[in-house]
Amino acid sequence: MSVVKSPLAEENLKVVSDALQGALVDLVDLALVGKQIHWTVIGPRFRTVHFQLDDVVSTARTHADTVAERASALGIAPDGRAETVAKQSAVGNVKEGWTQDSDAVRTLVDALGSVISRMRERIAATDEPDPVTQDILIGLTRDLEKHHWMFQAENVNGH
Repeated sequence: MSVVKSPLAEENLKVVSDALQGALVDLVDLALVGKQIHWTVIGPRFRTVHFQLDDVVSTARTHADTVAERASALGIAPDGRAETVAKQSAVGNVKEGWTQDSDAVRTLVDALGSVISRMRERIAATDEPDPVTQDILIGLTRDLEKHHWMFQAENVNGH
């Protein structure tokens, strides 16, 4: 049952729904992973990585809200529950305990790379059915790619 009538045709709504839901779980999990590492990072680059992680978390949370609200506007009930995020996210797991700064950077490079890859698939999938959703996905992917670049630059030569 949908409380909100979607302007999209039913076949387009399914594609857009899948793209928005996938984006939402990846963004929620990226924010959680970023915050977990933010709390546990140690090492000589602690301060730099610590603050960089705050930027990623802020970006992920802001875009998660935008994505969820876009879904709602289309009559799609967004699902950001922990159980759903754990089952559907592409971010990957974070080890328990303290995280060495170089490991933190590598983890973020991998997590961002995985999320960006899936976002680019969603951008392609939403091209025809909903350019408005595609525009949201393009904007958030741009921001994630900037973070990806910065973390890659942070870990040149494994340092």
